[in-house]
Amino acid sequence: MARIVIVADTSAVLAEVRAALDDGESSIVELRSGTAVRAEVALDPPDLVVTDFQVQSMGGVAVALDLKLEESGGRLPHVPVLVLLDRRADVFLAKRSAAEGYVVKPLDPIRLRRAARSLLEGGTFHDDSFRPLSVPAAG
Repeated sequence: MARIVIVADTSAVLAEVRAALDDGESSIVELRSGTAVRAEVALDPPDLVVTDFQVQSMGGVAVALDLKLEESGGRLPHVPVLVLLDRRADVFLAKRSAAEGYVVKPLDPIRLRRAARSLLEGGTFHDDSFRPLSVPAAG
């Protein structure tokens, strides 16, 4: 049984992520503010934090960086972070955030479950579903 924290300020994103990850055995906590994540992790460390890229008070990149800094200072345990990106161009920022994974919207439940499973198993997940195609040069 996994404990998963979902961070988003819109009901639609919260519902979509919950529907994809709720397996009937996991415990899911919904937060509408990125600033509430640190306190939630300190209170009862989750197995995974899934955060939307844009949250009014503190977005996904800031949440990931904050948790990593608190972990490096010994104040919080390690918690893997999955960031839900709005567009492919946001991948650059997700990589700089030290998040273990990212998924590019629109959300696909299968891809989201695969990403969460990978992070829960100690791995990473870098969504390449919207990667631009490489075209070989004519020669």
